[in-house]
Amino acid sequence: MNGTENIDPSRAQAGAAVSGLDASSLVPAAEGYERWASTYDHDPNPLLAREERYLSPLLLDVRGKRILDLACGTGRWLEKLMARGGVSGVGIDCSFAMLRVAKNKDAVTGRVARAGCESLPLRTAYFDLAICSFALAHIGDLGSMVRELARVTMAGADVFVSDLHPDAYTRGWGVGFRDKNRAMQIETVRRSIEAIVSVFRANGFECMLNETLWLGSPEQRVFEKAGKAHIFADASQVPAVLICHFRRLASQADVQFPRKHPEGVRL
Repeated sequence: MNGTENIDPSRAQAGAAVSGLDASSLVPAAEGYERWASTYDHDPNPLLAREERYLSPLLLDVRGKRILDLACGTGRWLEKLMARGGVSGVGIDCSFAMLRVAKNKDAVTGRVARAGCESLPLRTAYFDLAICSFALAHIGDLGSMVRELARVTMAGADVFVSDLHPDAYTRGWGVGFRDKNRAMQIETVRRSIEAIVSVFRANGFECMLNETLWLGSPEQRVFEKAGKAHIFADASQVPAVLICHFRRLASQADVQFPRKHPEGVRL
């Protein structure tokens, strides 16, 4: 497999057959996504497929919603949600390369901006739906990110978060990909489910659910397409994806103090 959270259980690696990696193959997130961006949407990716299979039925009708795609990357979720009726949408990411890809998508053009998740150039109490897909492990200061997320969302807003499951890290999986030259693994910050939920609760969110997802028969086809059918049986025994659904609680801070919008974003 060329992309995603690498899976090669036989070599203590996970998802995109990135095996035999050494320390020189470990790269910072900024460099990794700069190199991955051009193929990110096209690489066979069983974890993204599993995440979408779970979340898509929950997000079929978002008519009238003001959507924030936090760490949007190539705008994968923003594109889908705007097509499903979002009244407005914004994608934020810190990778120039990923945003260049996003800006080429008609539904996303003019809706993305470069910024860090820990300091969002967005107005207070505006969004009523947010998604953060496979990005928590790249956030060094999770508390700052969640405080900003609490600030820009309205009371009652739904927030969906996905990431590589902590147990998958324990089994040797990692975030990585293979470009035309070599296989690389991207640096991550590993956290337990309890630690993630605790940070959200401490910043005004209720945890509606946290769900562990395993790879299933629909993802087996992704392995077959990538020529990795022989490792699917082992990979399907590992908790692969963590999904959390949080809801923003009301607080005394729910007063709007508009901030400058990022250039190129329509609200």
